[in-house]
Amino acid sequence: MRHVLVIGAGPAGLSAAVAASDAGARVTLLDSGDALGGQYWRHLPPERPSRRESRLHHGWKAYERLRDRVTADTATEVLTEAQVWAIETVEAVTAHVLIGPADSAGREARTVTADATVIATGAHDRTLPFPGWHLPGVYSAGAAQALAKGERVAVGRRVVVAGAGPFLLPVAQSLTAAGARVLGVYEAARPAALARGWLPRPHRLLSATRKAPELAGYAAHHLRRRVPYRLGRAVIEARGEDRVEEVVTARLDPDWRPLPGTERTLAADAVCVSHGFTPRLELPIAVGCRIGPDRFVAVDADQRTSVGSVYAAGESTGIGGVDAALVEGRIAGHRAAGGRSGLRGDLRRRAATTEFARRIEAAHGIRPGWTSWLTDDTVICRCEEVAYGPLRDAAAATAQTSTRSLKLTTRAGLGLCQARMCGRTLEDLTGAAPARAEDTTDRRPLAAPVRLGDLAALAPEEIS
Repeated sequence: MRHVLVIGAGPAGLSAAVAASDAGARVTLLDSGDALGGQYWRHLPPERPSRRESRLHHGWKAYERLRDRVTADTATEVLTEAQVWAIETVEAVTAHVLIGPADSAGREARTVTADATVIATGAHDRTLPFPGWHLPGVYSAGAAQALAKGERVAVGRRVVVAGAGPFLLPVAQSLTAAGARVLGVYEAARPAALARGWLPRPHRLLSATRKAPELAGYAAHHLRRRVPYRLGRAVIEARGEDRVEEVVTARLDPDWRPLPGTERTLAADAVCVSHGFTPRLELPIAVGCRIGPDRFVAVDADQRTSVGSVYAAGESTGIGGVDAALVEGRIAGHRAAGGRSGLRGDLRRRAATTEFARRIEAAHGIRPGWTSWLTDDTVICRCEEVAYGPLRDAAAATAQTSTRSLKLTTRAGLGLCQARMCGRTLEDLTGAAPARAEDTTDRRPLAAPVRLGDLAALAPEEIS
């Protein structure tokens, strides 16, 4: 029986695991979280369940169906709190895993070698820096939503949601459901940009019509809660002594430069910001997958990467939402298990979700003028407290074009998050784009922090 390893148990990973099992494979499904569902279906812990948790999620029945399938399937082994900290290829792809609560000592070490691997590790928020974004009370939108969904905790009483992209709408809804008052949703894209991105050739979006009720639900929720939705406006500064006390918003021109005289100040104790998503590429890069010029994992029509036995699905291949993740997961799981037929409908649906992803980028993609709201003392790397002025001056003085060299010179990107928050911004601000795959800020030989004690406890063959 063919053995398929699926890394990540969000929509793409769950879908891949079910499809691989249906095609006759033995499946090992790993996820670093303490429950299945990933970031999209992040839910309350079993000791504090909700009587109507389905109201907190879209597609909850789909999640329950996938969860029940993988947990009841005797051919599928499910491991949660299973962190893949390294992956390698010698004769086959081998994942090195630590099992147990994150950051705890004495986690169980395990290696998993399979005939085929599906990487479905998703993405995390990209947040553009602005003066004051390092203050307590500034959150990525994804973190705020995770707290609201997974703990029913609102990050503040008076909250501003800002950035770009459709993700801002469910974040605002999650916050109000958790008890926060959302003062406004500020979308940086102007009406003209949204029209250029979404309106041409509307027939190409017919397969994504199920998004319409979802959008209508967000609109109705915002109207009931009287949440303002402002286009072409952004948070350009957060102010406060020990935490956020107020935020400054401004209208933007088409390139996202703040227009003088349009600034408005709001009293707020939290601001949640997202400017799209950055794929998690540590494992694909470590295993040798080709990364395309768009900085996503390159896959063929079967979701196969440049490494023959490795497949990728979900947001590591492009930001297309849950529908794209589900259909890509089905294709990847089926092909990884050796299946060769029965995917015609999924291939058509994937074409529609690819179009949806392209439109998101066209309408909401980051524009270059955002750098004009930075000041010399704006912190760029929060872990190492590296400000924009010194970073820019160091890059200019040394004429550095290597991301690695810039990091070593300034320490930007060398902190605890290992450039997950600031890496793409460092490259944009300094022009030090990666010249080679090994020079990218997405390359991390250790995909997650590992205690020295855990490494010391490994058997020699596990670290060879």
